[in-house]
Amino acid sequence: MSFHPDPTAPAVRASSAATLTARAVLFDMDGTLVDSTAIVEQVWGEFAARYGLDIGEILRTSHGVQAGDTVRRFAPAGTDVVALTAELGAMERVRTEGIVALPGAAELLRSLPADSVALVTSADRILADIRMGAAGLAMPATAVTADLVSRGKPHPEGYLRAAELLGVDPADAVVFEDAPAGIAAGLAAGIRTVAIGPNTGPLPDGVLHLADYSAVSVTVDVDDAGARAVCFRF
Repeated sequence: MSFHPDPTAPAVRASSAATLTARAVLFDMDGTLVDSTAIVEQVWGEFAARYGLDIGEILRTSHGVQAGDTVRRFAPAGTDVVALTAELGAMERVRTEGIVALPGAAELLRSLPADSVALVTSADRILADIRMGAAGLAMPATAVTADLVSRGKPHPEGYLRAAELLGVDPADAVVFEDAPAGIAAGLAAGIRTVAIGPNTGPLPDGVLHLADYSAVSVTVDVDDAGARAVCFRF
């Protein structure tokens, strides 16, 4: 069984790929496993109203990006970016109403070997624990949160770090992502990337796009050398 995709084409080919095999599975959180859209729009809406900013532009560019990077981009000159980011983070931590798992996400996570899964999110660890718990999803043992990287998405640092922690080559992993910044990060890491949900933006040619995980099935195989593979069927 081969685990190595064509390194020149890390995207999943929607036109020809009904199955996908990987040794590690890397998930974004918001919009990918957890639907927290209402809360995200509330908090950024309040931020926009405070400073007279265009909420549409903020939401268009903030998906999948660390909150501090969005504050730095949009807040007026002279703003204490660290303090304001902390304030927005505190607001997000106490708002959990309406958070749910994407269809099929819980079943998919339960079907995967725990030591083959990582979460790679632009949220910090506290917020990630809160949102995963609110959605009824178990936090993977391996999680690369915003406080563990120096450069957020679209930089590939988080996904490369997750692959390293799981002990796999990036070419042997697959990323599930919902936002343009995260999709760009996965592809920049050289990892095959599957787009999830309605907020992906224009996708590179051939990237597989799924509405959710309802139609995804998984089997786990072991090759003659004892190496384990997660086999997805879409």
